[in-house]
Amino acid sequence: MYKSIMYFKNKIKLLIDLIENKDVFIILLIILVSLSSFGLGRLSKIEENKTPLNIQYSNENTAIAGSFQGENENTKGNYVASKTGTKYHLPWCSGAQTIKEENKIWFQTKEEAESRGYGPAKNCKGI
Repeated sequence: MYKSIMYFKNKIKLLIDLIENKDVFIILLIILVSLSSFGLGRLSKIEENKTPLNIQYSNENTAIAGSFQGENENTKGNYVASKTGTKYHLPWCSGAQTIKEENKIWFQTKEEAESRGYGPAKNCKGI
């Protein structure tokens, strides 16, 4: 342990001796400023190329979600459940996308799904 402390102490002394030589210090400072400027320039170019995100709101949540999630035209309702499950989902939720087509049951309203014994899925936002 003592040897490693002495090693770092000697390295620090050498660095201080180099810094006392003003030419080396100025060269190191110029290199540091150049690298910093280059990095900041790269960051500003990355931000410049990003396309803005436009969010449009509508009263019909299903139309918006369907347009982003690729909802097909064969949708028979606003909510979907599995014949073998106990939860209903919005068509674009991950749980709804795992249901096989032959097992899907469609409902127009939440009340219709709940009257058939289905409950809302906890991981489906918007229910």
